[in-house]
Amino acid sequence: MRNNGMDCLNQVMRQSANRPSALTLIELMIVISVVGVLGALLLPAISKAKRSAKRTVCLNHARQISAGVRMYADDMEDLGPSKTSGKKSLDGWTAYKQLLRSYVGQSGASSADDRLFACPSDTYHYGFTPASPTAYDYIAEPIHKQRWSDYSSYGFNGGNTRTNPLTGVPFPGIAGRKLSAIKDPSKTILLAELPAFYCFSWHEPQRPTFPHYFNNAANMAAFVDGHVGYIPFFYDSKQGQNEAWQYDPPAGYDYKWSAD
Repeated sequence: MRNNGMDCLNQVMRQSANRPSALTLIELMIVISVVGVLGALLLPAISKAKRSAKRTVCLNHARQISAGVRMYADDMEDLGPSKTSGKKSLDGWTAYKQLLRSYVGQSGASSADDRLFACPSDTYHYGFTPASPTAYDYIAEPIHKQRWSDYSSYGFNGGNTRTNPLTGVPFPGIAGRKLSAIKDPSKTILLAELPAFYCFSWHEPQRPTFPHYFNNAANMAAFVDGHVGYIPFFYDSKQGQNEAWQYDPPAGYDYKWSAD
């Protein structure tokens, strides 16, 4: 009886040893197909989660910078930042950054490593082509890496530091205005991602050939009353090359540029 048991065990072991241990080609192809299907199903969800995480970081940055503007105004008799020089091409939008350093926990001179002022979705922008002052090129570089933006992804609502050449009056904006005197603080932009001023979006990228503007481009914005939101911005294609910051949107939008 004992020998019969040993014989059965040896037979099973021989059968196991003779059985192929590797997957067959058909089995391998099935596994690869299943992995591919799972990857195709999961990739959109992963990409969506990444975009959402970046928007959350950007929202927190905008909230912190907005709080810095409010603290600055508290020390300046309620006056918001105004432009400090005429040397930067976006002076009314970015010069405020130098005024806020002590209010947002920074010190020293301007640096390209100012992470608070860098939106994680800021990966490209548009610039004038060398051949034409009215055409734009897609540039695969972040705005916050550019010296002309003072290394910032976020712009202050300072359009009123410039004058509309057609009307002779300043564009909408709140630079140098008393924040408590702004008529509708819950709808008035305090600061926003720079694409909001030009109606494109890092979070929902599109690449039209010309112009690069598109209506309802979604961007992060902080408002005078302190809240922050991710909202669409209006672009009126009938106004030619005028950017979004040069006029208030029509009824139905939850923001405005003007202080009155």
